[in-house]
Amino acid sequence: MTQSDQVSPSAETGAAQPAGLGPSPSPGAKRRGGDTLHFALRNKKLVGGSIVVLALLILGVVGPMVYTASPVDYTGLPAQQPFGEYPLGTTMSGQDVLAQFLHGVRATFIVGLLGGGLAALVGMTVGFLAGYRGGIVDEILNMFTNILLVIPTLAVLIILAAYLQVRGVLAEALFIGLTSWPWAARAVRSQTLSLAARDFVDLARLSGVRTWKIIVREIAPNMSSYLFMTFILLFGGAVLSAATLDFIGLGPTDSMSLGLMLNNAVKWSALQLGMWWWFVPPGLGITAVVGSLYVMNVGLDEVFNPRLREM
Repeated sequence: MTQSDQVSPSAETGAAQPAGLGPSPSPGAKRRGGDTLHFALRNKKLVGGSIVVLALLILGVVGPMVYTASPVDYTGLPAQQPFGEYPLGTTMSGQDVLAQFLHGVRATFIVGLLGGGLAALVGMTVGFLAGYRGGIVDEILNMFTNILLVIPTLAVLIILAAYLQVRGVLAEALFIGLTSWPWAARAVRSQTLSLAARDFVDLARLSGVRTWKIIVREIAPNMSSYLFMTFILLFGGAVLSAATLDFIGLGPTDSMSLGLMLNNAVKWSALQLGMWWWFVPPGLGITAVVGSLYVMNVGLDEVFNPRLREM
């Protein structure tokens, strides 16, 4: 992600009005918004990645409603190949692989949205406060962030998950969100430090506008593209962290996930037995979600940064 295109022209000229006056968008601002949309629709990376993510999201939301088979019940004969009643076959215990895959995709997006969203919320809050307030507030928050940065996140997640007897998708998302925000906080802080010194922020500060209003109305809008790209990276990171925990057997105990499917496939020697339908779908699902998110991020970088746009 580049930082060269995060400040809007209003920030450059210092023409922003104090919060609350609500100036109407200028024709130039509308034209810039139209140009951004034009380049977004022409960017193959962004469009392709968005299509894959949207398709998987629909599959995870609608799929379990249409295909109502249970992902945990032993409904068929063991190790059936994909055919007829079981489009993706069955496991060594006779469980429906397609039902597991659909519920696993849903769990993947839940963990990504909640875990990535929580990490984004905490990281952006800390980054905004540290960068805008400065002084002792910045030093304390920056010190706390640096301490968490050097702690091995995966090791902490493993320890926390191991101590829980019953684990769910929500608890997993909570753990991931509370341990993956420090790098986002540092990135947002660096951007906020630059914007906090601009004339339009000084004008709002001298007008008596409260700190949180200045951050929400003056600083955050000028970083909107950067914040959105940060959330996408946190989303992908949460999916990978969840898949790692699930694969080593520390995932949900009361639901199904793609990583847990891979864990079960390894335990039952699916690769050695040639049961490709058990481990290929979840592996492709995780790869497709994470890969598409990172491709989207590259596309957004090209769209928001005029120097990277394809004319």
